[in-house]
Amino acid sequence: MGFKENLKSELAYSGMLVKDLARLSGVNKRTIDNYLRGDGSMPSADAAVCIATVLGVSVEYLITGQERQEQKNMPHGHDPRLILKSLEALSKRDRKIVLSLIKSLKELESPEKA
Repeated sequence: MGFKENLKSELAYSGMLVKDLARLSGVNKRTIDNYLRGDGSMPSADAAVCIATVLGVSVEYLITGQERQEQKNMPHGHDPRLILKSLEALSKRDRKIVLSLIKSLKELESPEKA
């Protein structure tokens, strides 16, 4: 995926509107709209840093969709983005299996009192 797709994905994930991203990042809304339309324009380094910072991702991730190797080896805790991307890559059948497993684990953690 490219910058346009990653930006769309991160906006959707954050629930943020373009106007809010523009306000928080200091990057003009029209400029962000151009990035989202995918007219081939890439942000300047400064704009990419501002946008990535507001969205809570690295510039490299925002542009390439991939993390640096050092970041991959670091413990992430419970990063929902990684879980979601992994889940989306599975077949429909395998997603159902994973969701059933999650449901079972949740029930084990908090069993109902009889």
